[in-house]
Amino acid sequence: MSLFGVRPDRLTLTDGATLAYHRSPGAAPGVVFLGGFTSDMTGAKATTLERWCRGRGQAFVRFDYSGHGASGGQFADGTIGRWADEALAVLDRLTEGPQILVGSSMGAWLMLLTALARPERIKALLSLACAADFTDYLLWERLDENLRERLRRERVISLPSSYGEPYIIALNLIEEAEQHRLLNRTELPITCPVRLIHGMRDADVPWRISLQVMERLTGSDARLILVKDGEHTLSREQDLLLLTRTLGDLLDGR
Repeated sequence: MSLFGVRPDRLTLTDGATLAYHRSPGAAPGVVFLGGFTSDMTGAKATTLERWCRGRGQAFVRFDYSGHGASGGQFADGTIGRWADEALAVLDRLTEGPQILVGSSMGAWLMLLTALARPERIKALLSLACAADFTDYLLWERLDENLRERLRRERVISLPSSYGEPYIIALNLIEEAEQHRLLNRTELPITCPVRLIHGMRDADVPWRISLQVMERLTGSDARLILVKDGEHTLSREQDLLLLTRTLGDLLDGR
């Protein structure tokens, strides 16, 4: 059951996989939330945004990638390309008109890939702790040579996580992600308004990743908002207030 007592709906993809989602009707531009690696749509940011959008009468969608939350599929089968395609399917099939994408951590990477693929559909972008290219610096580079050799041999390994359940790391995830890296590009042709919120105490994704993204954006309406005492999850009451206030400014054209 969801926060509001309603079971999620199901979106069936062309390969037969099913994604769980919640969609609230409302005015355009709509808002789509893209969660992080191993996260699901029941988290504080997703549900706070849903309540806020309902209160404002704004259309809203939150969903789980395959292998996450209430969606079908195995987590170890997921890749950046697959999850990015799922985000596109949600945008194409569950929304109408202009949309503001809100991406958290890995979701911000997928948000940028979605905006590059569907620029005509995107009104604005809002990221939290943008983890563009995280498979490189957050996964592969943090493995010592013994773990790298084990991953090459076993293809899938589990690592402890400070957020509860162990991380399941698949070699295919890391290898396939090379096709979708953004920080090795000289520019990102995204011209819509972009807001990047990042905590300076983020122990997982350095705030300078958001700065590198902003430097590559071709549009001029981009702002990096640093939270000096903010950590990676950005789920404290004051963080959520900043999130909704920033989203409100984007919706109001500020």
